[in-house]
Amino acid sequence: MDRKILAKYLDLANHRQEATPSDIKKLCLNVEKYGFNSAFVNQCFLPLAKKILKEKKVGTVISFPLGQDSRDAKIVAALDAVKKGADELDISMNVGLFKAREDRQVLEEMETIVEVVKDLRKSVLVKFIIETGQLSPSEIKRASLLVLRSGADFIKTCSGFGPRGATLEDVRLIREAVGDKIKIKVAGGIDTLKEAEDFISAGANRIGTSRAVEIMKEWENQRFE
Repeated sequence: MDRKILAKYLDLANHRQEATPSDIKKLCLNVEKYGFNSAFVNQCFLPLAKKILKEKKVGTVISFPLGQDSRDAKIVAALDAVKKGADELDISMNVGLFKAREDRQVLEEMETIVEVVKDLRKSVLVKFIIETGQLSPSEIKRASLLVLRSGADFIKTCSGFGPRGATLEDVRLIREAVGDKIKIKVAGGIDTLKEAEDFISAGANRIGTSRAVEIMKEWENQRFE
């Protein structure tokens, strides 16, 4: 795979609790250096990341990683993030309500968030994290269909803080449910070039990882072997 094409699949992320402004500056410089799709940072660092990256994309997470903030709290956080310059939002679905089969309430929450975000700035990409590690295969398909119905731009597999990260089976199940009607972002434990290439081959459109630099270095080393 071409270097530039690979880089565009990758969101370089730092959502650690101990992340410092210095860490975020380093992350942003790596996004510029390697040409990654975007820098993903915690919401308090959006102004800093936007100041450094200017025209490049910056994303953040909402109600992360639990997803059990109230609908109104999620809306406020999402709108605040957009006003601070976020180009992409990865929002945790309320898995507890979903597993209780409160599908109507879960869908209404997602639909409302998509609507208010797109009304504020249509170009913002909205992704909902369904946390596949908490779900059965049939639940993964059901959740994927809800995200599709919400009008979101992506289904995201995992937060990286759940019981496991993304698997190729997750991508297969999501694609079985929704086909090519919506994009898929995978995240959680994707650390190597082979893993990234396997997910792309399986149908993932985006990969969220804190190891994007290492993946690109592996690509560069492989080129000279």
